Amino acid sequence: MTKKTSTKVPTQQASYQYDAIIIGTGPGGEGAAMNLSKSNRKVAVIERQKDVGGGCVHWGTIPSKALRHSVSRLIEYKANPLFRFSERPQRLTFQDILHHASDVISKQSSLRSSFYDRNRIHLYQGDATFVDAHTIQVQHLDGSQELLTAQTIVIATGSRPYRPPGVDFNHPRVYDSDTILDLTHNPQRVLVYGAGVIGCEYASIFKGLGAKVDLINTRDRLLSFMDDEISDALSYHFWNSGIVIRHNEEFAKVETQDKGVVLHLQSGKKVKADCILWANGRTGNTDALNLDAIGLKADSRGQLKVNEHYQTEIDNVYAVGDVIGYPSLASAAFDQGRIAAHAIVHGKCDDRLITDIPTGIYTIPEMSSVGKTEQQLTAAKIPYEVGRAQFKHLARSQITGTEVGSLKLLFHAESKEILGIHCFGERASEIIHIGQAIMEQKGQGNNVEYFVNTTFNYPTMAEAYRVAALNGLNRLCD
Repeated sequence: MTKKTSTKVPTQQASYQYDAIIIGTGPGGEGAAMNLSKSNRKVAVIERQKDVGGGCVHWGTIPSKALRHSVSRLIEYKANPLFRFSERPQRLTFQDILHHASDVISKQSSLRSSFYDRNRIHLYQGDATFVDAHTIQVQHLDGSQELLTAQTIVIATGSRPYRPPGVDFNHPRVYDSDTILDLTHNPQRVLVYGAGVIGCEYASIFKGLGAKVDLINTRDRLLSFMDDEISDALSYHFWNSGIVIRHNEEFAKVETQDKGVVLHLQSGKKVKADCILWANGRTGNTDALNLDAIGLKADSRGQLKVNEHYQTEIDNVYAVGDVIGYPSLASAAFDQGRIAAHAIVHGKCDDRLITDIPTGIYTIPEMSSVGKTEQQLTAAKIPYEVGRAQFKHLARSQITGTEVGSLKLLFHAESKEILGIHCFGERASEIIHIGQAIMEQKGQGNNVEYFVNTTFNYPTMAEAYRVAALNGLNRLCD
């Protein structure tokens, strides 16, 4: 990336209030702030909301996963034979399960607030805009303004749901993935536009609550970045549960009514529902930062370009998290903040995000993967073998009544090096990390035979690794 030369006075000739100012308190901002503070830097953070945590805590990761957990437990309860002859509870509503999510949000925000206090980081609440490359204006919640200066600025403002023009998001039956948490009525039929991660997760949630769900997918298959078998398993499970999936569809317009919406598709179809959840894309939160003041420009999606140290084209300005795009994961954002902080303090950082970042998708059931898919290995002409374990054969799954799902291991047919791990089923996002730990080992440490030669607790879901490894090794040609 071409670097621009900063026109600001060198550090030794300037006096700043802070060594660093972090804009945003999501995972990326937190990772940068904490690591800079622990390196004895004087740090300030600016948060536009009344509580810290960013979109991850308040609208995205934490709320949707808390909602999903409640619905998943309800589904398990209904399927448990111990309760078949007892009185059934009344149908839960979205508002009922929001109480649990609200408790988790409050606990997470309070915990994260204590981190800033304990590390003596100054917190300013309000909107941040650039005055120049070292000066930030804070518009406080009470309307007052304040100027802050720092040698280094880190942009960690996250992202928000994309809102296409022509869709009335002020209508009480039109939601995005942020405003859906304000849902006050009890929809019987929900329309989800966008079958990405967020769309699939909320389709699961509403279906689990008993609503009829129409899922509009603008592509030809669900979550095509996943291994085909895992993606197909989710599609089948959605179909089997009654979710209607409409592939290769694009919207023409959204017609709003007093008690619902009608989605007009370019194919000529019309889909009616009590409400619509728009979950098709996200935009970086950079438009209100006055980036023109420092000569920095975001792309059409509001995202910033950075180098390997998360440094932008302006020498003293860094950016981390969703605002720089891929991989747009909370876990990765925290690491990006940590790496950026190290580079700020030491001038460089040899650490990088790991190559194989695990993916966790909190549908019902969950999906998770790390490493290569079968399609990628086939395209690269890498000889591999497949080992599978069906959850319905595991004693732990039978005990818990969560028999839907499987674990899939991909390993090199000659060296037996683990190349990819894919999991579909309850607790998939946890199960995947057992394999990830072995996969990340170098040399002989990364070998599928590890799962055969080690001893697992019994009965556990971890035993799936031994079953899958034996299944795959038995397929090898002598």
